[in-house]
Amino acid sequence: MNTTRESIHGHEVIEMIVDSGRPWKREELLATIDSRWGSRARFHTCSAEGMDSAGLIQFLSMRGKFIESDEGVSMDRTKVCSHGE
Repeated sequence: MNTTRESIHGHEVIEMIVDSGRPWKREELLATIDSRWGSRARFHTCSAEGMDSAGLIQFLSMRGKFIESDEGVSMDRTKVCSHGE
């Protein structure tokens, strides 16, 4: 768990999802994010900041980044911005 940084870029969560190569149930995704980065972690993206894990997941969903299915959410690498942090 990393608790030393003030804000984690959403790209790190996106990469975790993409690299897993599988769909995630939202509850499992939130638990994994909280376990990996800490329940107090705050996240930012290229256009938003100060989000907790639930806020980040909601933000990504609203931006159309997820592929939704009965099995959960996954991500298409082509929908991930590539301009870095």
